[in-house]
Amino acid sequence: MAVTIRDVAKASGVHISTVSRTFSAPHLVNPDTRTRVLATAEELGYRPNRAARALITGRTHNIGLIVADIANPFFPPMIKAAETHARRRDYHVFVADTDEDPVVEYDLVRALAKQVDGILLCSPRMSDDQIEHLRREVPLVVVNRLINGLPAVVMDVGTGARSAVRHLVDLGHRHLVYLSGPRGSWTNREIRKAAGAAARAGGAELTVLGPHVPVSQAGADAAGAVLATGATAVLAYNDLMAIGLLQSLQDRGVAVPRQISVVGFDDIATSALVRPTLTTVANPTAAAGRAAVDMLLQQGDDGATGQVTLRTDLVIRNSTGPGPYAPAGATTAEVAAYAKE
Repeated sequence: MAVTIRDVAKASGVHISTVSRTFSAPHLVNPDTRTRVLATAEELGYRPNRAARALITGRTHNIGLIVADIANPFFPPMIKAAETHARRRDYHVFVADTDEDPVVEYDLVRALAKQVDGILLCSPRMSDDQIEHLRREVPLVVVNRLINGLPAVVMDVGTGARSAVRHLVDLGHRHLVYLSGPRGSWTNREIRKAAGAAARAGGAELTVLGPHVPVSQAGADAAGAVLATGATAVLAYNDLMAIGLLQSLQDRGVAVPRQISVVGFDDIATSALVRPTLTTVANPTAAAGRAAVDMLLQQGDDGATGQVTLRTDLVIRNSTGPGPYAPAGATTAEVAAYAKE
């Protein structure tokens, strides 16, 4: 026979309501009593009924996590970190994929709103107005997007883009291409803006090609347009596009980085496995998942809002090398060392 809340109350010498509060509102129970009740429950093998607890507390202990494309390697580390972190707080995570479609995204939030205590919106494609409307139905934390008044976890992609462009300029490149990502992406706008400013500051020209769907095929399809610009270096919206571009350039007989340098964004696992290995801006996706869970649960506890900005780092590998304006006679290794000074 299953152990009940009455069994725990009797064995620990407290009222049934005290056992209930221990699981539903532990901060309202004397610490010594709470410890005794939890120890008794563990010894007896008692597990509180989630549905019953939800009726009492108004909380489901479920979180929704909605991503733009679950097939994109950028998202799984974030999902895994969020799930693990939430589980430690006695929450479960429901994951949903929008396939980059803002209509699907909107419908998913509305469908999940009554089944979860809050939703993490990762790289949303909806408009600000739509997201503002949805926050009236369910608590939201936005990842990779800034909207006034909404709690958000963002990665400092602007600093990452500036570092990438400075690296290319220091290597001697003066004509760069930015392979743009999705039109509705906040990250894309931030990278484009920062890359443009860094190029101007370094006396370089930046040509923007796009928007593109952020998949490897888009990078491969853009190879002809990239070569037509005459640019000697490319910054891509993400690693998938950069890797697609690398492969297409190699198929065309274009040597990377001897003829053209390529930089990605995200530092997905594959970026260190392709040849040449990909220079990229590393995004702390796992840390973003954990921070978003903390922010959502804090929002539920005390209504707090805010913004967390996480650092990005340039990871220099073999897909970048000397450009036309590199120091005379310098080798790739020498110029890379010069660029780091």
